[in-house]
Amino acid sequence: MSLRGSLATMSIVDLLQFMENARKTGRLVVGRGNISKQIFSEQGTIVGSITNDPKEYFGQFLLHYGKVEEAQLRSALEVHRQSKERLGRVLIKLEILSEKEVVEMLRLRALELIYDLFLWDQAEFEFEDEVPLPEDLIRIEIRPALVVIEGMIRADEWRRYRQQIPSDRVILGLVPNADYSHPGTESDYPKILWHIKKGKTVGELCYQLHASPFHVYSRLFEMLNAGIIRPESELPSDPPTPHLEGELEEITQADLSRVATQIQEGAVFQALTNVHKVLERNPTSFEAQRMFQSAEDHFVRQMYQAGISPESVPHLAVSVDQLRQHGLGPKEGFIISRIDGTWDVKSILSICPFREAESLRILKKLLDAGLINF
Repeated sequence: MSLRGSLATMSIVDLLQFMENARKTGRLVVGRGNISKQIFSEQGTIVGSITNDPKEYFGQFLLHYGKVEEAQLRSALEVHRQSKERLGRVLIKLEILSEKEVVEMLRLRALELIYDLFLWDQAEFEFEDEVPLPEDLIRIEIRPALVVIEGMIRADEWRRYRQQIPSDRVILGLVPNADYSHPGTESDYPKILWHIKKGKTVGELCYQLHASPFHVYSRLFEMLNAGIIRPESELPSDPPTPHLEGELEEITQADLSRVATQIQEGAVFQALTNVHKVLERNPTSFEAQRMFQSAEDHFVRQMYQAGISPESVPHLAVSVDQLRQHGLGPKEGFIISRIDGTWDVKSILSICPFREAESLRILKKLLDAGLINF
């Protein structure tokens, strides 16, 4: 049995309560655009989660909580790429983390992943009964009822945060002569102050801290109310992404065949654009998700064949002042911050909170603009 619909008509609260009360075993998939999250349940208990959002990858989560250093993550991800084992198991084998630590961090990551769904006002979902768990899944245990309470609280808090910080394009500044000492013990407070001094947008703060928007907004909200920082400006917004209301539009085989043909003919960028449009119409389609992954894989190979080698080391070709004149976005800014003449491409990509294809596209853009060289 499969249950499909929109969060506009059946909320994440309703879905979690349905899974627990009916003691469901299966997979809940919630999708928005090309972002898809999977929650696995067994007899109504959440036992695992998967996301294709790079910001929510396990490595990014561990970096944010200080459980691993960037060098440790790079080493573990290299083993992960070669062995295809889950990152958690690699970290245990390398004795970077214990099995108990990995399970606990996976549980916390699953909670954060689900809490984020409470902030989605537009998304599609599908629950599939009796779907087997992935064979290599590291099991956790979470009662949905406990998630609902915290999730609803966060949704209310998020609305308050957005009233003062309307978007991730906001640039904040320090209030002159304010008391910048902080009564709490949060380790990221000095980092936030440092990035605000550098004129980073809120979006850039999220990337630099390897943190969820909710976490960053909550910190900034506290600092705004304490009179430490204040809004300075807001960058222009991107054109809105169209969203289809109502029932999911059926994906035809012709849609996917057109994308497959474009991949075969080498028109990979166009294939990525078209498959993204398909996912906008039905973000929970596994066939479209597989096609999206295939298009990305081809794009990555194309980028490497075009001269960007995993082992090559990028260097800045212009001064920092010249970089500022180019109006780089949060993603470009994050990658630029890791280009110091010592990191090679694969090392930079290993700690980026973006998909590999997106990171390579940004590097190619910076190269074409003459901002970096190899």
